[in-house]
Amino acid sequence: MQELYAEPIREDLIGRRIQEIKAGGVVACASLTPQRVERYAKLVLEAELDILVIQGTVVSGEHVSSQHEPLNLKEFVPSFDIPVIVGGCASYATALHLMRTGAVGVLVGVGPGNACTSRGVLGVGVPQATAIADAAAARREHQHETGRYCHVIADGGMRTGGDIAKAIACGADAVMIGSPLTRSLEAPGRGYHWGMATFHPTLPRGARVKTQQVASLREILVGPAHENDGTFNLFGALATSMATTGYETIKEFQKAELVIAPAIKTEGKTYQTQQRVGMGH
Repeated sequence: MQELYAEPIREDLIGRRIQEIKAGGVVACASLTPQRVERYAKLVLEAELDILVIQGTVVSGEHVSSQHEPLNLKEFVPSFDIPVIVGGCASYATALHLMRTGAVGVLVGVGPGNACTSRGVLGVGVPQATAIADAAAARREHQHETGRYCHVIADGGMRTGGDIAKAIACGADAVMIGSPLTRSLEAPGRGYHWGMATFHPTLPRGARVKTQQVASLREILVGPAHENDGTFNLFGALATSMATTGYETIKEFQKAELVIAPAIKTEGKTYQTQQRVGMGH
């Protein structure tokens, strides 16, 4: 992966790819690392990108580098002509700091992704449920301060519909999912998934993991499911989870009562565990 990504970035391909996505009639969202924002910001504007994501393992309001000019998000985000999402973060203070830049959303999660090794390589990470809940608390404080609502996006660790439901219940407005989508027949990775830090030239923090292309993207997202392991019809599962617990909207579901229950996936599942079916995989 390091060798593949060692080739210099071809600037002409950036705008071309954005235009290809927009030609499909969908919202085009592209990601830049903080150290590359100044260089490529004009290109993405010219290509009429819809949403810019400024993304790193951990991002602060001012990116400091010994090799590049610092990127001051508090100055850049308000002056940019399209909405900006920033992240990652995994604490109340950092989430609030990023929200105060004027970003429309923050990515929450350090290391929970299926292909990520940051927690092992760097020793840095926060359990995803805690990180989401802390960021949601920061969102309330930010809204109280400014009257503006900043969206909390749970980034990483989402494999099943149940994972997505729990992320929303912890306070997330949306989720970023990777490995579930690589299992679709349309996925360009052909059943492989790797994270953004996998190809770092000196300190990679990710792995290229193999998934299995098993169904259409539609089946994975909205069904119908033909397995009972929670990896199909992800958003049907979210809707049913909300209905089961008595909530009608996402905003209501974010107020669900939560308990810490390590046994919740194993309690009463002896036969499934022994036979490695259902929740016993």
